[in-house]
Amino acid sequence: QVQLVESGGGLVQPGGSLRLSCAASGSILSINSMGWYRQAPGKERELVAGITSGGTTSYAESVKGRFTISRDNAKNTMVLQMNSLKPEDTAVYYCNAKTVRTPIYRILEVWGQGTLVTVSA
Repeated sequence: QVQLVESGGGLVQPGGSLRLSCAASGSILSINSMGWYRQAPGKERELVAGITSGGTTSYAESVKGRFTISRDNAKNTMVLQMNSLKPEDTAVYYCNAKTVRTPIYRILEVWGQGTLVTVSA
C-alpha cells in the first residue's frame, strides 16, 4: 500500500514563510509526477505546483516567484517552500503523486490527507 503524508502546515502571518513536506511510503519503485494542490473554503481544488521525475516544474500564476517545489526521487519526498505568503494562500494543501509503480502493480494517482495552511495577522 502506498501512502502520502504531508507535514509543515500551520498559522503564519502575511509575508511569512512555511515549508510543506510530503513523504511517500510503501514499496515504491518510481513515481512519475508529483504536485501540491490546495482547496480553500467554498472553492474547488486547484493545482499549486507540479514537478516531474526529471525535475521539470510548473506553477500556478498566483504563486509564481513565491513558491518553490522540489523533490528527492531516491527518498520519494517532495517539498513546497512558500514565501511571501498572503491571506489568499489560506487553504488545505494536498500532496499528489501520479503513476506510482510498485513491484506488483501501478497506481494511477495517490493523495495525501492534507495539511492546513492559515495566513492571518
